[in-house]
Amino acid sequence: MKFSHARLLMSRWVAVLAGLILLSSALAASAQDAGGPPPGARPPEGYGDAHPGWKKVLIVGDLHTGNQTAHDSVSHAMAVLERLGRESGAYIAFLRTDTELVSKADVWGTGDYAKGGPRQARGHNLNYFDAVVFYTNGDTDMSEQQKQDLLSFVRDDGKGFVAVHTATATMANWPAYGEMVGGYFDDHPWNIVAVPLIIERPDFPGFRNLPKAPVFTDEMYQYKAPYSRDKIDVLARLDTSQLDLTNKRVHRTDGDFPVAWIKSYGKGRVFCSTFGHSDQSWDDPRVQKLYLEAIKWAVGLTDYPVQPHPMDAATKP
Repeated sequence: MKFSHARLLMSRWVAVLAGLILLSSALAASAQDAGGPPPGARPPEGYGDAHPGWKKVLIVGDLHTGNQTAHDSVSHAMAVLERLGRESGAYIAFLRTDTELVSKADVWGTGDYAKGGPRQARGHNLNYFDAVVFYTNGDTDMSEQQKQDLLSFVRDDGKGFVAVHTATATMANWPAYGEMVGGYFDDHPWNIVAVPLIIERPDFPGFRNLPKAPVFTDEMYQYKAPYSRDKIDVLARLDTSQLDLTNKRVHRTDGDFPVAWIKSYGKGRVFCSTFGHSDQSWDDPRVQKLYLEAIKWAVGLTDYPVQPHPMDAATKP
C-alpha cells in the first residue's frame, strides 16, 4: 500500500510539473504573439553588442514617400557612409530603408523564422544610437510618437542628426522638423551645376585645406523658412557671381545660398548639406571628407563651436 501511495503522489507531481511547463510555454507564445518578449528573455551568450566601444550611427535611406527616381544615388550614399565609418574607425553604421528604428519604444521583429513555431527578437531603437542620418524625401511613415522621439533624441539626449540632400525636402508639413534641421528645400533653380563656393568657416574639419573658391558640381539647393542665419552657422555658400540670378526659379533676393551648415538643437548637434544628389558627388573625396567629419562632429568625436553669423557684406553680390 505504501508503495502504491508513493507512486500515486509521484504521478501527481509529474502531472503538476507538466502543467506548469505547458503554462509557461503558453505564456511565452502569448507574449510573442502580442509583440513582447518571452518572460525573462535574454540574449544568448555571445549575442550582446557586437560593436562595443564604437559610436553607432543609424543611416536611413527612405524615399518611398517622395521622388522615386531622381535620387537613385541613395544606395551609393549609404554604402559610402558605411565604408567611411569603418575605414576611419569613427563609427559603425546601421543601414535601413525604413524608419522603424526611429523610435524609443521597443522594436520587435515579426514573422516566423524558426522551426517549431513563431520566434521574435528585439531590435535596436534610438537609445542604441549616437546619431541619425536622414537621406529621406516626403512625409515618411513615421508616427506622431516617432516624431517626438526623434526630436527628443537630439534635443534632450544630446545626440546628433545629419540631413543629407533631400532630408530638407522631408516632412514639410511638420514645422518642428524644419526647426531642428534649420530650413526647408525651396527648389534647385540651376539644377545640376558646377559652381565655386565661398567657404565661410575654413577651419571646420570638413572644409580644411581647400583652395580658395573650390568648384563643386551638384544639384544646388535654395532654402526657405525657417532658414535664418540667426539660428544656424553657415559653413559654405554658393558664389552667386557665377550664377544666373535672373532665373525665374530664384526666390531669394539676398544671394544667400548655403551648401552646408551646423546648428545646435537643445543639447544636440545638427549638420545639413545640399551635397549628395548623384553618384559622382559621393565619389568626390571632398564630399566624402565633409560628411565623415560632419558625422564625427555630430556624435561628439570632434568639437567645433556653433557660431551663427551674418553673411559677409564684402562678398554679397
